[in-house]
Amino acid sequence: MPTLFRRTLLALTAAVLLPVLTAAPTAAPAAALETAGLVVLMRHAEAPGTGDPPDFKLDDCATQRNLGDGGRAQAARIGERLRQLGIDQARVLSSQWCRCLETARLLDLGPVKEMPALNSFFGRQEEEKDMTTQLRQFLADLPRDGKPVVLVTHQVTVTALTGIFPASGEAVLLRANGTPDPEQIDRVRVP
Repeated sequence: MPTLFRRTLLALTAAVLLPVLTAAPTAAPAAALETAGLVVLMRHAEAPGTGDPPDFKLDDCATQRNLGDGGRAQAARIGERLRQLGIDQARVLSSQWCRCLETARLLDLGPVKEMPALNSFFGRQEEEKDMTTQLRQFLADLPRDGKPVVLVTHQVTVTALTGIFPASGEAVLLRANGTPDPEQIDRVRVP
């Protein structure tokens, strides 16, 4: 390659890339959502493994599959992402499983209350219909103009309600519409 051509190419490349590479990093502003009637239906953050040990006890976290350090960090990032979307405070309800309760608390969006209808029915399919019916009634009763509601649950519950197989920590954003089938408006995934 001739030297003059190479120098010209390098100068043009530097002229284009230097401002980009030296600019202060800025985060693209997250588009805020209309939060009235918003429901965040999410799977708990990353918890190594699948299911729970056979003899786990709901009131003993030491017997359950729990969040690892990565899952705890992910839950905090999810909370930050939800704040970027305009959710500063929410009614936060969680499955009684420790990994869900810890995820819900780490979101830092409000006090966390246990909701047994959000519990897992993994390996107990006979409970799916009753639990899903309870959740659908809960969703139907939510006011369209109410404050945001965050529901922290398990993959099987999200899938039963929406048909979506969520990744750990993934949320499906719904809009309360007075029916048992709220409108699906978006998905949020934070690695």
